[in-house]
Amino acid sequence: MKPLRVLFVCLGNICRSPMAEGVFRHLVKEAGLEGRFEIDSAGIGGWHVGEPPHHGTRRMLAEKGVDATGLVCRQIRPADLDQFDYVVGMDRENVAALHRLHLEGKSPKACLLLEYAGEERRGQEVPDPYYTGRFAEVYDLVLEGCRGLLAQIRAQENF
Repeated sequence: MKPLRVLFVCLGNICRSPMAEGVFRHLVKEAGLEGRFEIDSAGIGGWHVGEPPHHGTRRMLAEKGVDATGLVCRQIRPADLDQFDYVVGMDRENVAALHRLHLEGKSPKACLLLEYAGEERRGQEVPDPYYTGRFAEVYDLVLEGCRGLLAQIRAQENF
């Protein structure tokens, strides 16, 4: 069975999207579904390519018991929009950039992470802690969105 491919995207792939990648991997592992997924993250910009995630992201993941091993920043490629089953942006700017990157002008797979959270979060964005330092708040939002995404995938895929 071909694994489902999930890509998380933020501006620089240094704070939010690697946090979401780590959290989603953790949830998938807890559910015993590691073989069913391929999970990655990328940034719209290439400023941090090859670097580990921001120290605030690494600290928050460590505090929550989420393994950040192997997380390395990379820039999104147009082919990612076709190769991944889910392309999940952290804010509207990210999703708009994903639409611009898509060859047909709009990626049908690009959506906000918090669209998968509860009804009260629908349409909200995950703020960038690079500027605010609010990594704990971002972690809570990312966790909520990732839980909802996994639940929706499991319901759709019947596993």
